[in-house]
Amino acid sequence: MMISVSDAGNFLAEYTAWLWGCGATCIRIEKNVERISHTFGMETEVTVMPRHVQLAVRRENSGSMVVFVRKTMRCGINFSINTGLSRLSWEIADRKIGLDEARKRFNRIVSAGYDRPWQVLLLTSLANASFCRLFGGDFVAMCVVFFATLAGFYLKQIMLCYNRDIRFAFLCCAFFSAAISAGAYVFGWGKTPEIAMATSVLYLIPGVPYINSASDLIDGHYLCAFSRFTDACVLTACLSAGLCGGILLFGIGWL
Repeated sequence: MMISVSDAGNFLAEYTAWLWGCGATCIRIEKNVERISHTFGMETEVTVMPRHVQLAVRRENSGSMVVFVRKTMRCGINFSINTGLSRLSWEIADRKIGLDEARKRFNRIVSAGYDRPWQVLLLTSLANASFCRLFGGDFVAMCVVFFATLAGFYLKQIMLCYNRDIRFAFLCCAFFSAAISAGAYVFGWGKTPEIAMATSVLYLIPGVPYINSASDLIDGHYLCAFSRFTDACVLTACLSAGLCGGILLFGIGWL
């Protein structure tokens, strides 16, 4: 059955909006969309903007193009959705699955949300405690950072689950984790409480947006690169404000 330009364009536009929202780079978006469109017998021109994506779709060797516009999804960095959507593009290209089946799989991927939240919570806490040790923290400081990360990251999962603003979530989580780690400094737990305070918010560093902005810059998507870099800077400022607030709450002076 021949796929219409309207059906293919709507699917590709929604696919692109989700792929951008979950943290894919522009070059990955272009390659995945091109892979799917060629399988459907279409040609596409993709324009990725910070808040919208635009696709011009036409049949191969046809002169007329139809433009589709979608608002980018703000679902936060999600490697499960990112990987699932990229895998879907290969399944469409290699297995030649139809549009109806592709849409079913697409809906299943984007509705799954975050994969294994408790496992991610535990591993993130262990990783941040390892960072504390890497910067010279003792065992007590590692334990403090582990529980501070556990509490802060769990709060982040709850706030994002209820669609709270991500900038406000970063500020609250940084404040919560910093307040817990600052308590170790006040009560004199361990020999390196200052390292525990400094590393308690490292799990909030927006490394993926910084990396994606560099990738988009290299690939020539300057507007998207600047947008992602600005978003990352704003999130960094929010976690810094939360860290300062947690330290000041306990009246700890600046070194």
